[in-house]
Amino acid sequence: MDLDGEQVLKVERDLASIPFDEANLAHSVDEPTYVSITDLDMGGGIVEVKVRSRIQRPLAFASPQGFIGMVFRVGSDDRAFESIYLRPNVGRSRDQLARNHAVQYFAYPDYKFTRLREEANGRYETWADIGLDEWITMRIEFDGREAVLYLNDHPRPAFLVKPLLGSTKSGSIGLYVDIGTIGYFKDLRLLRITRAAGTV
Repeated sequence: MDLDGEQVLKVERDLASIPFDEANLAHSVDEPTYVSITDLDMGGGIVEVKVRSRIQRPLAFASPQGFIGMVFRVGSDDRAFESIYLRPNVGRSRDQLARNHAVQYFAYPDYKFTRLREEANGRYETWADIGLDEWITMRIEFDGREAVLYLNDHPRPAFLVKPLLGSTKSGSIGLYVDIGTIGYFKDLRLLRITRAAGTV
């Protein structure tokens, strides 16, 4: 589609296929709500994309955050993957605790944000200076049990993920949104692709 004179990909969560229950967040969010590349198998590498999120109207969720990001090591059956996504709506919040949730890692299906927030004491989320309705460059470098996120071409990492908790060693990548988000993506680039150890 065209957005401000540029061709972009628009992605929204399909609530008919993956329903949402606000009273049961643990089973309603951090789900396979992405579009992925077919015939791609990456054990590691570097992936970059520009993302921009807006809030759906009318609101589908009481606390919309503009959830948007990337998934990687997506299994062929979509039953397991890992993700780093953003919550741009809290990046500049006046509430420091909310700001600390601006960036999130999770591993589907076993390590969603609800479990990680209870068990990992903030290790899998962090703050970033981001906001709604602005283009944000995400670059994820992942290899083995580690991933690094860079934002907006900054030379230093915004987020370090170690250890990765996913059950897949390789797979595709995808563009992720969650509840209440209109997501726009452009300039997807695969800067390096490595295969998982033991694959041919």
